[in-house]
Amino acid sequence: MSDQFGFSSIAIQIPQILLPAKQIDLSKWAVVACDQYTSQPDYWARVKETTDNQPSSLNVIFPEVYLEDNDGEQRIININQTMADYLNDGTLSPLAQPSFVLVDRKTSQVPSRKGLVVSIDLEAYDFTKGSSSLIRATEGTIVDRLPPRIKVRKDADIEMPHIMVLIDDPDKTVIEPLFNEALETLYDFELMEKSGHIKGLLVDQDKHLQQVADALKALAAPSTFADKYDAKGHDVLLYAMGDGNHSLATAKAIWEQLKEEADDKEAILSSPSRYALVELVNIHDEGLIFEPIHRVLFDIDSDNFLDFCQQPIERFSSKDAMLGAIKNIGETTDHIIPFNDAKGYGYINIENPKFTLELASFEDLLSQYQQQHPDVKVDFIHGDDVVDELGVKEGNMGLFFPPISKHSLFKTIIFDGALPRKTFSMGEADEKRFYMEARKIK
Repeated sequence: MSDQFGFSSIAIQIPQILLPAKQIDLSKWAVVACDQYTSQPDYWARVKETTDNQPSSLNVIFPEVYLEDNDGEQRIININQTMADYLNDGTLSPLAQPSFVLVDRKTSQVPSRKGLVVSIDLEAYDFTKGSSSLIRATEGTIVDRLPPRIKVRKDADIEMPHIMVLIDDPDKTVIEPLFNEALETLYDFELMEKSGHIKGLLVDQDKHLQQVADALKALAAPSTFADKYDAKGHDVLLYAMGDGNHSLATAKAIWEQLKEEADDKEAILSSPSRYALVELVNIHDEGLIFEPIHRVLFDIDSDNFLDFCQQPIERFSSKDAMLGAIKNIGETTDHIIPFNDAKGYGYINIENPKFTLELASFEDLLSQYQQQHPDVKVDFIHGDDVVDELGVKEGNMGLFFPPISKHSLFKTIIFDGALPRKTFSMGEADEKRFYMEARKIK
């Protein structure tokens, strides 16, 4: 593909995007990211009922709530067959030419969150610890979590991403100016489960593509990068993972395997598998809100865990009483971690923490505890209300964590490296990306 706009220097490709045919009911086509509502099977049961016997992205994804079911292999076979069917019967059809899609998402929390769907070059991405690549993970990648995802993608004909990648563009030069242009509307509809509204606009004119390329290249200029972050001598970080870290890592793992196995090492570099479809989002977008990701532990004796922590513990009969007590502590260098269990609410006071983030302190304790208690399971939860509901059940325990500042994220990654896994989330569960665009990867 021609690189007349210079996108290759900033690890971007203009993708040949596939969208559902005009007759498809988009409110039933688009479903939320597969890694959401993982402890709420009722949500996915409702989605299945809503989309039953209809063309839907639900039929070509593997919701993680079902990962431990016994039908995984058959489910993947069905997914791959449905992908082929959707391509063959015209359910998915390509846009007239390679294009970007400009996205405007309204959620239950914000009136607008803007993004741009592009393909990024996996050659410029490295998720390993200490990476200095142009595209970097913001959180630790758990390699053990990749195999089930690799099983889904390795024989797939298409990709449908829920990946969101961040750029640090305080002057709003890349995405936002496109909304001032007269662009063709590709889709415009209400999302299911009261998850808001989404609108997609076509970006295919040369002047608009060049505008995006020039703005990204300006952000990636070494001198601009060094001045912005006081990072002279550091390699440029242009794209930081927001959501879908393990999905992008899966694409990278498969790409590296394809390169290794290829007979023609030069020809393989033109493979569509070299790229991954993502939505770019400006970290300075007012509609982008960083939310903490809480934890719920299952099959745990909470008293035993608290004794294991060997840190001061306070218990309260209600959440309000606990929050009031924490507020009265005021500023402290200790790490205060609120929790709930079947006995009520409380907090762990970790004195003299050796980590910067509360979450890192907790993960250190939990990993040690799980070595002795391997049956304890953990789930990653978006929203206090879900922790309130699940944490108080017998045999469970919920942990609440504070949000991190999105404005310091890039500098933190540049100087400190990736954060602990599942440190932050871009919005609540219903604000996550819904599957719309697709791209052939074979």
